[in-house]
Amino acid sequence: MIVVMKPNVNEEREAQLIEWLKGMNLGVHVSRGEFQTVLGLVGDTSKVDMELIESLDIVDSVKRVSETFKFCNRKFHPDDTLVKIGNVTVGGGHFVLMAGPCSVENEEQIVTVAKAVKASGADILRGGAFKPRTSPYDFQGLKGEGLELLKLARKETGLPIVSEIMSVQDLPLFEDIDVLQVGARNMQNFDLLKELGRTDKPVLLKRGLANTLKELLMSAEYIMASGNENVILCERGIRTFSDYTRNTLDLSAVPMLHELTHLPVVVDPSHSTGMARLVPPMSLAAAASGADGLIIEVHNDPIHALCDGAQSLRPEEFDTLVKKIRKVREAVR
Repeated sequence: MIVVMKPNVNEEREAQLIEWLKGMNLGVHVSRGEFQTVLGLVGDTSKVDMELIESLDIVDSVKRVSETFKFCNRKFHPDDTLVKIGNVTVGGGHFVLMAGPCSVENEEQIVTVAKAVKASGADILRGGAFKPRTSPYDFQGLKGEGLELLKLARKETGLPIVSEIMSVQDLPLFEDIDVLQVGARNMQNFDLLKELGRTDKPVLLKRGLANTLKELLMSAEYIMASGNENVILCERGIRTFSDYTRNTLDLSAVPMLHELTHLPVVVDPSHSTGMARLVPPMSLAAAASGADGLIIEVHNDPIHALCDGAQSLRPEEFDTLVKKIRKVREAVR
């Protein structure tokens, strides 16, 4: 249920209403927008007298929310959420480029790529230290050592870093990582989501391989219900009957999610296609669809990459793509 307040309401009377609602064992989420304040009520609202609340002269309207996701619902929070990552802002018209290798391999590789993507205009460095792989015999990442190399690249370039966390027990290792990524395979690892909700770090939440948008939003709800509202959603492609691409990039998810939620939405054209030659056209399409950013894999030597070299752009290819993305953004602005 949401309670929309009238403009310029007396603060004391608003506070009294909030306390009265909390006295009914309801959680009250206050969203103050540019033009109105919305009170989002979480809990058993079946016994709430809507007509009584609506009759108050400080209340504009009262509506029931049928969707099961509350905190990430745009009805609860009409204005776009802005997620701050150091000096970088994601959402609300701010377009962010995250780029870097699928896996951190060594110091020379990650520092070289970090410097290259920064020079091309990347805002955030991505790099995997913990790698969930389909085969147990594939490279699983450098783990803690990989995180230390990412921090070294951050020191060299000033770029914030985003890296995937796979387990609650690894949280102490990520204490100095700027953005915690939840991969597609862990989108419904609810214990992990709840623990990330108890931190104040931005979380990049990727859509699962075969999950609906509602399921993605419910996973975001786990994080937000535990107290962390710094969530960025990521569309990374879903498993379909396509037999030529790694996954199918669902770009319709971008405007649909913007309609349903106030959270930023970024797109991963690398994992969704699995082919470097498809990354540029899908990146441009994602930018045109209204995405708040892109997360793109870039490697200085893709042929010899230990992980996902086939979908990684070379630094010079990324540089060319960034110039085209800027033109698309300008055209659709």
